[in-house]
Amino acid sequence: MSSPCDPAHAPVGDVGAALMMIDSRLTAIYDGKTETSAEQEALIEQLTESLDSKGADAVLDGACTLIFMYMKWLRMAYEDHDEDVIACVVPNLVATMRMMPMSVKPETIPTMAGLLIAAGTGLSPNLWRKQYGYWTEAEMTPLEVTVFLLAEHINRLTDDKAFATRLISDALTSADEDED
Repeated sequence: MSSPCDPAHAPVGDVGAALMMIDSRLTAIYDGKTETSAEQEALIEQLTESLDSKGADAVLDGACTLIFMYMKWLRMAYEDHDEDVIACVVPNLVATMRMMPMSVKPETIPTMAGLLIAAGTGLSPNLWRKQYGYWTEAEMTPLEVTVFLLAEHINRLTDDKAFATRLISDALTSADEDED
């Protein structure tokens, strides 16, 4: 029996925009900056200001697609070592989010953990979240933090600061080639 949260029913969203936002944050951190550059901030601000409600929803869906794809990759990587992705990834990310009370309010952490667990068990994180209502403003930054932490976790595992971005870029390129 198919779940209503099956990824086959989920919109992919604007993965490119979501990836651009995460990659700019990763680049800033890896370059030793605690914040993104003014140029990067301006580009992100320009992107977000240009979005209507459908565009914003597409970026939200794209961020959830990133969570799903990252957790799928992590699930396969951990299973190769006879480890459980949920046991290895979720506590680490939750502990990190708890150390970021200015960006991630404590009341949003259970939702972010739920997104990770949904994706880790093969469910669509955006469909799982939508069953509880529409996204709240308080969840926007924690959602970005969650995607960022997943990407950074993958980069640390692979000892490659660009691996997580390349993983998605390659998947998008492959999907475009399959359509042609």
